[in-house]
Amino acid sequence: RDLPDASTQDWPMGEAGATTPVPDGVDSKAVAAALDWAMAQEEQNTRAFVVAYDGKIIGERYAPGWTKDTPQISWSQGKSITATLIAILVQRGLLEIDQPAPIKEWQADARREIRIRDLLHMSSGLDFTNLGFKGENLTTENQHMRVYFDSLNVFEHVINAPAKVPPGTRNSYLNSDPLSLGKIIRDTVEAQGEDYLSFPQRALFDKIGARSPVLETDPWGNFILSGYDYLSARDWVRFGLLYLQDGVWQGERLLPEGWTDFVTTPAPADEKLNYGGMFWLNRAPRMEQVPQDTYWPAGFMGQVTMIIPSRKLVVVRMGPSAEDVYPYLDEAIGRILKAIP
Repeated sequence: RDLPDASTQDWPMGEAGATTPVPDGVDSKAVAAALDWAMAQEEQNTRAFVVAYDGKIIGERYAPGWTKDTPQISWSQGKSITATLIAILVQRGLLEIDQPAPIKEWQADARREIRIRDLLHMSSGLDFTNLGFKGENLTTENQHMRVYFDSLNVFEHVINAPAKVPPGTRNSYLNSDPLSLGKIIRDTVEAQGEDYLSFPQRALFDKIGARSPVLETDPWGNFILSGYDYLSARDWVRFGLLYLQDGVWQGERLLPEGWTDFVTTPAPADEKLNYGGMFWLNRAPRMEQVPQDTYWPAGFMGQVTMIIPSRKLVVVRMGPSAEDVYPYLDEAIGRILKAIP
């Protein structure tokens, strides 16, 4: 990391002034009551619940033993980090989302038609089996889950998947697509003579004041950003603020103009309107009390960073819930929305 002590910098680059002054119109008592309710739902096992409105943190709660600085396993929220690293390379002019995926192993067959856009939409059409997360399914046939439990070269594993259907015709949540993007990121960064392993911190996290991230690799040094990523709740707030601000951070455009529009537009092959460009959407809607323009990174067992542009709100919830978190989030966020302008 190339950042000074957080206490020496103003929020959001640092921690000074993160919670003060409270933005006009916020009912702080109502926000506190909403967070108290959220933490009281013990079956959810929430470890962190943080709310930022108009750029300021207006409330946060942590389970005993957890703090604002504790990196927490974020699982598939990392897929949205992958999308963001692609966006940074697009902004630098090194990639275009409508170009064919620059993976040499794909150029001799039907996979040469797969675009970066298709991978971002989880619509590559690759033949890559996902049998779910159950003990009896942890087999070599469960290609989606093997990236977590086998000692694989994860990039080699995914780029060797053959085509099954034409790209853009099937939306299917598969680790093949974000990890193929990961391969593209590594190849692009290294082709520029840059260090791949420090690239996420240097190009993204240092830029937004994120000091907690830990991204794990496979034994070959490939980031397993489909799931093995750890960030603090406050750093996920920073990530959400980057998107809430349309990819601009303190006057510097980090993400291409129009990127947030892209990631929040439903994938053409997703008839349920649930998925955009490596972000989940509330277009259907999935939550009734939450605005339909809400979008979010989501990870296993309820790791979420809700971005609500129409209400200038970012809500982060973390912790391993065995329950469906969305009815819970709908109620909690509904209560918070009543407490802000």
